[in-house]
Amino acid sequence: MTGVRVALLGCGTVGAQVVRLLHQQADDLTARVGAPVEIAGIAVRRAGRDRGDLPVDPGLFTTDALALVKRDDVDVVVEVVGGLEPARTWLTEALRAGKGVVTANKALLAEDGGALHDAAVAGGADLYFEAAVAGAIPLLRPLRESLHGDRITRVTGIVNGTSNFILSAMHATGAGFAEALEEATEFGYAEADPSADVDGFDAAAKAAILASLAFHTRVGAADVHREGIAEVTAADVKSATEMGCVIKLLCLAERADGAIGVRVHPAMIPRSHPLAAVSGAFNAVFVEADAAGQLMFYGAGAGGGPTASAVLGDIVAVARRRIAPGDGPRQTGLEAYADLPVRPIGEVVTRYHIRLDVDDRPGVLAAVAGVFARHDVSIATVHQTGRGTDATLVIVTHHAPDAALAATVDELRALPIVRAVASVLRVEGD
Repeated sequence: MTGVRVALLGCGTVGAQVVRLLHQQADDLTARVGAPVEIAGIAVRRAGRDRGDLPVDPGLFTTDALALVKRDDVDVVVEVVGGLEPARTWLTEALRAGKGVVTANKALLAEDGGALHDAAVAGGADLYFEAAVAGAIPLLRPLRESLHGDRITRVTGIVNGTSNFILSAMHATGAGFAEALEEATEFGYAEADPSADVDGFDAAAKAAILASLAFHTRVGAADVHREGIAEVTAADVKSATEMGCVIKLLCLAERADGAIGVRVHPAMIPRSHPLAAVSGAFNAVFVEADAAGQLMFYGAGAGGGPTASAVLGDIVAVARRRIAPGDGPRQTGLEAYADLPVRPIGEVVTRYHIRLDVDDRPGVLAAVAGVFARHDVSIATVHQTGRGTDATLVIVTHHAPDAALAATVDELRALPIVRAVASVLRVEGD
């Protein structure tokens, strides 16, 4: 049998695990694909580096990734390097040449998913990227295949394990953000520079990919409203607990009235919500569709093993299509035939939880309520704690446009009786 030849771009944590799995499961992969799956070459930064017990011929390593991609004996290009360039050049070259591509590059897909789709169509090539969102969780393929005949209305997810670990630790121990981040770093869940995770950039890229697949519209990272978790305090966590809620960094993509909204931000959700029990570094995505109803996808969202598992699943899918090319037309899931407008955050309807440090004297509540009334925002609950200089008002609103809620908060900040707007969090999932 003629083997399917794979060019692997990158041999770090994920790439090395892909090599091991290809070696360990060689016989099973041959049976699943219908032909052997062989490594044609591995592009790395330093070809002479000691790779320990990695089961691969050292002669397969090269520092010229583009030359490897262009080789005539390469059928599938697997990219696990990350970043925009030179990965964009490598993958575009491969797709235009008709070679199948498997990538875990969420940043590139969020930035240039449409261009990669166009290159795949032009070259008649496959583009698979299950590992780009939620690690080993089989999520993207159900969105682009299993639910392709349904109308997805909303996708809500916890897609960043670092942030979820930090917020889970804050709820479990009462620690502040800084202490929980330190613990996450000690356990290896946070990088030395955690900004991509805690500032929401990682989750925003994944939200763009999910929205593109769910709503058949090209959504980039720049279309996603993004807020991180660095401002979440122990007091916020305590307040959420008192409300019967937990705080999670959510990615939300929703379709309504002919438009879509895509956002990433911390939010309170009721403990009864399926996502509330997702703790530690795990990921989960909650999908709502017209016919299928509510679906939950849960599992390990990161790490070398889980991510490599998703990569290998995509390699098998692409390799099968190389062996049996008549298996339907090439599709990426990034077809933008719906072309729905992306609604700005100000038009998104949501709820706010607002904590105000106020003067404890007559007329304060009336003045605060007047601000909400002027912006046509209805108050659901009001709770006061403390007395004198320690007085705090906790207000939860009914649903209103985000722009009206934000304008309300801005005016509250200017009130002489409000010493500080201590916290603003959205409330979701009810």
